[in-house]
Amino acid sequence: MLERLFSLFTESSRADGTGAGDDPKIAAAALLFHVMDADGERREEERAQLTRSLAETYGLSDEELDRVLKAGEAADREAVDLYAFTSVIKRELDEQGRLDFIRIMWDVVFADGYMHELEDNTVWRVAELIGISNRDRILLRQDVAGQRGIDITG
Repeated sequence: MLERLFSLFTESSRADGTGAGDDPKIAAAALLFHVMDADGERREEERAQLTRSLAETYGLSDEELDRVLKAGEAADREAVDLYAFTSVIKRELDEQGRLDFIRIMWDVVFADGYMHELEDNTVWRVAELIGISNRDRILLRQDVAGQRGIDITG
């Protein structure tokens, strides 16, 4: 799964380095920062999961990872909406890649053992913008929560 995401992102990255807004790694990082910060609390567990997910998905060196993290965080801070990032994800990934990305978002959400309603809402908005059905989003949420032993029924 992660290898497929990596290859799709790598193939689509621009060699000339133009337009950080079109860099899928930075778009992904910005969306992950956005969901991590949605509840107003930045927890170390979420930050560690975000960093781990980006490193594993892209196979980044420490230097490259640091660059993507800084650029993604800055892009999220400066953004007025999610569309600039979601349009890159939707354009660059096939349906399975987009499903995998939503799974990564849930991994970040549940990293601290808890899902805040604003985090849930953020994943819902991103999923909708990248063409993932409510059914698939909910199934992914249940799967990730179940893998982590988190009860989301109540």
